[in-house]
Amino acid sequence: MLTQRVLKVEPMDGYRLFLKFEDGKEGLFDVNPYIKGSWFGELSDPEYFKQVRVSEYGIEWPNEQDIAPHELYDDLS
Repeated sequence: MLTQRVLKVEPMDGYRLFLKFEDGKEGLFDVNPYIKGSWFGELSDPEYFKQVRVSEYGIEWPNEQDIAPHELYDDLS
């Protein structure tokens, strides 16, 4: 299956993201497991977390932390 492109991302409470994909699938993605360590740890700042945006390769934050679209798609709840 081809990787679906992310069309929309909205930060939600509890370090979750609402996502919508080009095939119409939508749901919540829990970022909590990712906000540890030096690279993703910055996401624990609620104001920084809210700066998430759709990118060419999935989603990303200003300092280039990113999560691939296939991972987002497969783990939606």
